[in-house]
Amino acid sequence: MFYGAVTVGERGQVVIPAEARKDQEIEPATKLLVFTDAHHHGLLLIKADDIHSLVSSLQGLLESIRSEEAEA
Repeated sequence: MFYGAVTVGERGQVVIPAEARKDQEIEPATKLLVFTDAHHHGLLLIKADDIHSLVSSLQGLLESIRSEEAEA
């Protein structure tokens, strides 16, 4: 989903669009983790509280892929 464009301020700050904050339940003091890929093609923000469920989902996906490969 595309929420809009933001501008980086002099102090390196950006404002997350209101609709994105509402949809993602981001409130003041919410901790966000900032990631990039190996080629530095962009940034990804994830709520710190949600990282555990993301990692668990990725582990499940990897296990599913491995099972399919083993069966093939």
